[in-house]
Amino acid sequence: MIPEVSIIVPIYNMERYLSRCLDSLLAQSLTNLEIIAVNDGSTDGSAAILEQYAAKDGRLVVINKPNGGVSAARNDGISAARGRYIGFVDPDDWVEQEMYETLLKEARMEDADIAMCGYTREFGTHAKVKDFHLPEKVSYRQGDVQSKLMRRLVGPLGEEIGNPELLDAWGTVWSKLYRSDLIKSHKLEFVDLRVIGTNEDSLFNIHAFGHARGFVFVNRPLYHYWRANEASVTSGYKPNLQQQWSVLYTMIDGFLRSLERNADYDRALSNRICLNVLGLGLNTISPGNTASVPGKLRKLHTILHDPAVRRAFRQLDMKHFSIVWKVFYGSAKLRVVPAFYLLLVAMDRLRRMAR
Repeated sequence: MIPEVSIIVPIYNMERYLSRCLDSLLAQSLTNLEIIAVNDGSTDGSAAILEQYAAKDGRLVVINKPNGGVSAARNDGISAARGRYIGFVDPDDWVEQEMYETLLKEARMEDADIAMCGYTREFGTHAKVKDFHLPEKVSYRQGDVQSKLMRRLVGPLGEEIGNPELLDAWGTVWSKLYRSDLIKSHKLEFVDLRVIGTNEDSLFNIHAFGHARGFVFVNRPLYHYWRANEASVTSGYKPNLQQQWSVLYTMIDGFLRSLERNADYDRALSNRICLNVLGLGLNTISPGNTASVPGKLRKLHTILHDPAVRRAFRQLDMKHFSIVWKVFYGSAKLRVVPAFYLLLVAMDRLRRMAR
């Protein structure tokens, strides 16, 4: 029997959380599914846990491979997927029992190539539902998928700019269900993080939404996104992130050039470049960066004086920013490095306290 849904789970050293994830997937109200667990060279007990679960439930398919990163693991899962629809789940997350039945039902009802649900951010001691400020259900057809959603994934316009923290809220792959033909007929795949640094989800979705004919969003938090460990991770510093994001922007621009683009897409990408100085700055001051304060200031100087960043800031309209964001991005636009650094330190502290 052909599965209705294939759920791809890339796994690397997740023995602490893996059972919670698998239990939620095997308990789905939609029973005609397969779970493709890609063991990406784990060195802990993840492989043994997968073997135990696979012995009990034939719907769990285990692929063991040498470590190659999350993008390669997801791509291997796509190649093995037999389902009519494909979903992605991260191994430290979990889902509500009715998630895939709900998304499948809505995808069929709306004849959508992509269905998406809301999600809850889990911090261990507390949880926060992501507020999309939308009705219970929203759907788009044909060109609206590109003009309203793909464009939003490229970057914000107008009032959207006022919420930089929501830049990639729509870009996750784990909150979505994709028609398998959409992915396989267009040969969609994830780009190696060693090439683009981060945002492999958003880049994948820009391509997916660029080809999709229909989309539906179900405003219910059916996915649980585990973030409890982020504050303790000090090895997340990416020394080449500025160069990697430059490659990311080039890839986005190249895909847009293959479509019938207009000025909105160019402005959206330019705005993404501006807003992303926040991410570059936080990466620079992160605990994993052992450089001295003067060294970090020099790196921030390099970021703000990058020609692409300077060009982007020349066209950035800051009227929709709150006072705080106006001060922050104003310091970046004027390239006042000491102020930019101090604001980053303050924002990082507030961000950690709010978790």
